[in-house]
Amino acid sequence: MEVRQLQIFTVLAEELNFTRTAERVHTVQSNVTSQIKALEQELGVPLFDRLGRRVALTDAGKRFLPFAEKALESMEHGLRALQNGAEPSGPLRIGAPESVVTYRLPRVLSAFRKKYPRVEVIFRPDTPEPILADLESGKVDLAIYMKDEITHPSIIYQTIRTERIFLLSHPGHPLTKKRTVKPSDLGGQTLLLTEHGCAYRAKLDRALAMQNVKPGHITEFNSVEAIKKCVAAGLGLAILPAIVVSGELRAQQMKALHWAGPQLDIATHILWHRDKWVSPAMKAFCDLVMESLERDDTRDAA
Repeated sequence: MEVRQLQIFTVLAEELNFTRTAERVHTVQSNVTSQIKALEQELGVPLFDRLGRRVALTDAGKRFLPFAEKALESMEHGLRALQNGAEPSGPLRIGAPESVVTYRLPRVLSAFRKKYPRVEVIFRPDTPEPILADLESGKVDLAIYMKDEITHPSIIYQTIRTERIFLLSHPGHPLTKKRTVKPSDLGGQTLLLTEHGCAYRAKLDRALAMQNVKPGHITEFNSVEAIKKCVAAGLGLAILPAIVVSGELRAQQMKALHWAGPQLDIATHILWHRDKWVSPAMKAFCDLVMESLERDDTRDAA
């Protein structure tokens, strides 16, 4: 089995067209055909169905594809390690929730780029479950994940910090007059929440379900900024990480209520796949994130 065959196979699996594949791998179409046939003969199974002018992956091809991609990726990392020694370089793909990308990482990214200019950092803002899928598929190298416990068997992680979660309202909301706000106080209230899959949203859902509390209305958003605007406009209550709303709280555009229900705070981790080669760029980024966010944690506690 040759590297060239794997390269052609993965491109054809994406394009599902022999002509476009030949163009992308800089060869003629007949060579693409012969390389794929040779690979299929070696594996003993067809990888593609030829349906007239259409091309489709067989079940065997679908099963083989992630292994071919990982083999090529490992070879790329190995070549880079030989070419550059231990100096961090090359692309580094990172998945993270919007709140982390927007409010926690800009300062880290600025410091990282100054220290390691040969690394190209690519962020993928995403929700928790797609982030895990992207780690599995190799679409991202690292992920920052907000959840109290990580139980995925293929994931290795380091815990960075605990993120404080606030229950928020407009300064004129009636609940601001209460000394503490219990889950039962949210009965009949309009809640402005992140989509299902968000770990701190799940905590609030469980707290309300345990006491059989039914909100008046729940509006879901895929944007933290949209939630903040709606809270500031008096359209309902929300729960968001403290770092996300620090500016609005200082400007008194919203108020953090004294929540007396189950704790909503959430742990933040940095994750990677257990089979992933930890490149110098990955290690350098992990070290810088740990140092920076742990420093934030100490400052917040003080």
